Amino acid sequence: MNMYGILVSLSASAFAAPQPADQFFTQMSTLCSKSFNGKLAAGDDSDASFATAKMQAVVRTCTDREIQISFDVDEDRSRTWIITRTDSGLRLKHRHMLKDGTEDPVSQYGGDTAQVGTAMRQEFPVDAYSKAMFTKEGRTVSNTNVWAFEIDPGQTLTYELARPNRLFRVAFDVANPVTGASE
Repeated sequence: MNMYGILVSLSASAFAAPQPADQFFTQMSTLCSKSFNGKLAAGDDSDASFATAKMQAVVRTCTDREIQISFDVDEDRSRTWIITRTDSGLRLKHRHMLKDGTEDPVSQYGGDTAQVGTAMRQEFPVDAYSKAMFTKEGRTVSNTNVWAFEIDPGQTLTYELARPNRLFRVAFDVANPVTGASE
């Protein structure tokens, strides 16, 4: 390849179309500093308390590499979803805190995107760290978890947990941000 070919190749890659993970992250970033009410969209008998709970997503922290979303259920504000850019896609971690302010033994679980996904949906299969923690904590049923986020711009943000014989989804109304929320 001559010098002209190298320059054309470099120029083309510099203007490559954004990857789906980047587009998704950009969509999520539009929710920064806002809160949204949610409702149970799919669940089973173990999720009965979520059906009547006040659920809210509070998009608290946003940088060019990380978005942190508190998932508040009634007065319980112990859950945070952390979406981070990686060299190959995105990572989702779940941080859980105890009432005394220390981290729960079952925390920092999640995974990295294994597929390209789309600008509207990204899936996060359980990672090795999480499998080891779940096994240690007697929660091996979670060793096949796949979490996902879906965004329908201007309409909904949906969080999902799926595994064999289990589907849990909460849909948040992003069309109507909550004013005066627990921010």
